[in-house]
Amino acid sequence: MSLRALRLETFTPEARGLMRDDHSEAEAEEARLVAYEQGHRAGWDDAIAAQSGDLTRLRTDLGQNLQDLSFTYHEAHSHVLRSLEPLLRDMVSVVLPVVARETLAPILLGELKPLAAELAGAPVEIVTHPDNLALVEDLVVARAGFPATLRGEPTLGRGQVHFRTGASERVVDLDGALAAMTEAVSAFFHIAKEESRAHG
Repeated sequence: MSLRALRLETFTPEARGLMRDDHSEAEAEEARLVAYEQGHRAGWDDAIAAQSGDLTRLRTDLGQNLQDLSFTYHEAHSHVLRSLEPLLRDMVSVVLPVVARETLAPILLGELKPLAAELAGAPVEIVTHPDNLALVEDLVVARAGFPATLRGEPTLGRGQVHFRTGASERVVDLDGALAAMTEAVSAFFHIAKEESRAHG
């Protein structure tokens, strides 16, 4: 058996340098990936922080604008109500009583006409304020088509009429309706003023 010399691979400094370069290049690639990830994460964090800041600013601006609008609305609402109050009060206290007086007779006639068939010629007694007698006589008694007697009663309001047939009695009370309207207008403006003070 002959001995052969064992041949071993020689590691020269150049070969070792290549290996180091391969190793250094892998480390450099790893460092680049880590840096990229950190940069990417930092960019996302900055974008999210900027977006969060923008949302916070938008919410604050929106809240302020809504508060300004609310104040402006209440201010405008209050101004409109202050302007309307004298008009509505005059309508209820001046215009509606005149309208009620002029419509009293037609309303009364409208109440009486459906009863004409039921009355079968029975007399109807109409009782109203003395100031209404001429108007009711001209517009109701003359057109009723059934016997009616008219009597003045100073204790009744000018917008009140009672009519009786036998045991039954009906009432037309425009004064009560006007009083209810006046009270409703007063209550409305009282509530509106309280709300305006609460928002002022």
